[in-house]
Amino acid sequence: MFAVGAVVGLLGGMIGLGGAEFRLPLLIGLFGFAALSAVILNKAMSLVVVLTALPARLATVTAVELGAHWAVAVNLLAGSLLGAWAGAAWAVRMRTATLYKVLAALMVLMAAALVLTHVSLGTLDLPPTVQAVSGVAAGFGIGVVAAIMGVAGGELLIPTIVLLYGVDIKTAGSLSLLVSLPTMLVAFARYSRDNSFSVLRQNVRFAGVMVAGSITGALLGGLLLGVVPDLVLIPALAAVLLISSIKLARHQ
Repeated sequence: MFAVGAVVGLLGGMIGLGGAEFRLPLLIGLFGFAALSAVILNKAMSLVVVLTALPARLATVTAVELGAHWAVAVNLLAGSLLGAWAGAAWAVRMRTATLYKVLAALMVLMAAALVLTHVSLGTLDLPPTVQAVSGVAAGFGIGVVAAIMGVAGGELLIPTIVLLYGVDIKTAGSLSLLVSLPTMLVAFARYSRDNSFSVLRQNVRFAGVMVAGSITGALLGGLLLGVVPDLVLIPALAAVLLISSIKLARHQ
């Protein structure tokens, strides 16, 4: 459990993300959790990782620098909080077979977003009103995806922040955590109303050990950031996500 968590954290740390998208297929394929139980466990562990990562990021991008972009966070949160509640509500109502297929499709989306995040992104020069509406819409979609997969959503938030608001990618990474945290809490609150939430009480030790591994791996991955060229690392990780999506789509 610790080793798997460490590998997930290492992969996430090396690309500046949490790695929850790599954890989800392992929870299902390796540890045998049903789709919804895996999503809830993944959400709980992602929440702890984000809580750990946010203070660490403040050493790189200060609170004052983040405060200068408070309107960006508010704009995205206006949509993501609603999206998180809606996404969690849809997930608990889906048939298990349907949820596997939805998760597989979202893994493909994450692979595409991973590649997009690590290429040179321009900025969409939109009028303020259009930008605000686009931010709410994008936030809603990201909230839905993050809730259904049990992830923080940084893979989608970072390119959105760069494209819509012209924020540099380092600051966008920290802003994504600020948006992710309340978004995840809303999804978590919705999941807590479902009977499947008992999977956390039944697997406290499992989750604790894997989170410890994920945090350890993420710290190590952060130190190795840039050691493996992006031209090698990003396509390889995108391929991992695509292979995982195929396995999830076929999962019974």
